[in-house]
Amino acid sequence: MSIIDQLGQIWNQILDLTAKFVVPDWGALIGLLPLFVLVGVIGPLISLIVLVWVIYMIRKPRPKLKIDEGPRAAPLDVAGQPVYPTGYPYCARDGLIYPSGSTVCDGCQDELVVTCPKCGIGRQARIDTCENCGLILRIDKNAQTRHLQPAGPPPGGAAAA
Repeated sequence: MSIIDQLGQIWNQILDLTAKFVVPDWGALIGLLPLFVLVGVIGPLISLIVLVWVIYMIRKPRPKLKIDEGPRAAPLDVAGQPVYPTGYPYCARDGLIYPSGSTVCDGCQDELVVTCPKCGIGRQARIDTCENCGLILRIDKNAQTRHLQPAGPPPGGAAAA
């Protein structure tokens, strides 16, 4: 064997190796087509859906929660008289609504009154059973009252017409 024959043999090996990469096996590539569709089309779509869902969960609107720890002033009706919600203790002298479980007014030391949510009859806040309808309204003295803030403009604001 001469050097030219050896160089020719090395050149043929290089060409055979290159042909394996340049001229593919089309039958094997067609068999991989479902995998290419799954990885190239469906995978990014699922990733995009998950990304949109995560962004929505992070930015979605949530209600604002305000915890009332002390007494608050009762809202007034059109005649200027305080309106007391049922089921909450209140002091009629001071016009204050107290958190659930309170029994004595902080200002005047009077006993608080509760209006029964079922029948609407008033009773003392220290009594947990309505004498008229028998509704038992026991509330833990350590329970915190939560009020959702309205979604509209702040109180006293006027809407533009």
